[in-house]
Amino acid sequence: MPRMKLTLEYDGGPFQGWQRQENGPSVQAALEAAMGALEPGPHTVQGAGRTDAGVHATGQVAHLDTGRDWDPFRLAEALNWHLRPAPVAVLAAERVADGFHARFDAIGRRYTYRIVARRAPLVLERGRAWRVHGPLDAEAMRAGAAHLVGRHDFTTFRAAQCQAQSPVKSLDKIVIEEIHTATGQEIRLHFAARSFLHNQVRSLVGTLERVGSRRWLPERIRDALAARDRAACGPVAPPQGLALTHVIYPEVPQ
Repeated sequence: MPRMKLTLEYDGGPFQGWQRQENGPSVQAALEAAMGALEPGPHTVQGAGRTDAGVHATGQVAHLDTGRDWDPFRLAEALNWHLRPAPVAVLAAERVADGFHARFDAIGRRYTYRIVARRAPLVLERGRAWRVHGPLDAEAMRAGAAHLVGRHDFTTFRAAQCQAQSPVKSLDKIVIEEIHTATGQEIRLHFAARSFLHNQVRSLVGTLERVGSRRWLPERIRDALAARDRAACGPVAPPQGLALTHVIYPEVPQ
């Protein structure tokens, strides 16, 4: 059975997350149903990351096995037709080796979190960013983030129900971008790592927001990390500001 790699974009708002659920819609189930309309099932679509309810993606990757040797372009077009009206799009499809695995072969993941600081409610960006009322100190946030980069025990910043065998992860980079607009300030936090713990990014963002709002000193991030205690974490940021933007794989020799 040919194996196909899909690059995906979706609005996480209507879904209970990536993973198939007994109750409630999921991105995985929407894709499997679309494939089932093209070929007799059942079908299993494996994603590179199990995004939570409300979390978006602009560069999620998945793989699936097909019963026929589809032209990649035609498969993407056909899936997009049958995905309607679900807010999921197949950006690209390509044939890959039979042993390719979207999750286990990935060597890097990139997430971006958007915070908009303004008094007025979000209208056009509703569901795409976390609105906070007061301006944020981006330099203080960068100082706090510096304590998080590297290999650490991230027990403080993972969900209690996280199923990872170890809380030790390497966080390769945090880039904090500040954008000023006519209506307010936007902070974009870009995270790079091989993999992340459950709720790790949202926990880090919620804690860094405390620094940006000057309720925490940057050094308190270092202390929270060293505590290895979930109680030392700041509030978990809401899901709507988070997007999985890119999944990285080893280059295939030509």
